[in-house]
Formats: sequence, C-alpha cells, structure tokens
Amino acid sequence: MKCAKCGKEYPSHYYFRTESLCMECYGKMGPAEQKKAIIESLMKHPMTSTYHEMEGYRVVKHFGVVRGITVRSRSIFGRMGAELQTIIGGNIPLFSELCEKTRAEAFDMMVEHAEQIGVNAVLGIRYDATEVTDGVTEVLCYGTAVLVEPV
Repeated sequence: MKCAKCGKEYPSHYYFRTESLCMECYGKMGPAEQKKAIIESLMKHPMTSTYHEMEGYRVVKHFGVVRGITVRSRSIFGRMGAELQTIIGGNIPLFSELCEKTRAEAFDMMVEHAEQIGVNAVLGIRYDATEVTDGVTEVLCYGTAVLVEPV
C-alpha cells in the first residue's frame, strides 16, 4: 500500500487503523485528525447493512450469498504479551486489535466477492467465528448480494 500523505510504501491496509495512511503519518496527526481518518476508512463500503433492506432503495435482483473467510493466529510473542495483560484485567488491546483486523479482512474479502459478481450492495451481513485449533481462529463474514436502485 502507498500512504496518501507521504507516498511511502507500507505493508498492507490490514497493518494499522486506516487503509490510506502509514503508521508514521497517522502518529503525527492530532486526536481529531486520527478519528476522522479512522471514520473515513470505516465508511468505505456504505452500501452494506446488517438489515435486510436499505432505506431509499429497492432490491432489483438477489445474487445469493457472498462471503469472506480468513484464518488467523497470534504469534508466540503476541500471546505472551496478551497473557501479561490478562493479569491486570480489563480490555486486552493485543487481542482486540487482532480481532478487528481479522474481521476487517473477512469483511473486505466478502465485499470483493460481491464486486466480482457485479452487485452494488450486500444486505443481512453477519459474522461467525470458529476456533480451528488452539490459538487459531477462523472468521467468516457473509451476506446477501443484491442489486439495488433508488426508489
């Protein structure tokens, strides 16, 4: 990926909090700018919903289920860090960040699947997670691919 601010290449849009900024540029922003960058990144797929209808639109055609699936594990160092955080209690940021990145990856894969079949919306979006083996989790994001038009 290429940073929108400095133009520097960075590993992937799953690497940090936004899909358009590197960690360095994000770190130089004030809290309000950071919040705005995160919100803009989260709103990149406005034609998706957990509801089965979309206000102001009518479904023209159903294309069936689209899905994105990813399988993740935490490195041994990440697990040790998270285990130390469990001693203190409360939110465990290492696991929270891993879960958010994994869900975002599955969601993006689902949207990509929808785009490949030519739809403009995905409704009824859900997530499912299964522990494949100790420390390895599968996350599935799925929904109904539809073609919608304004009412």
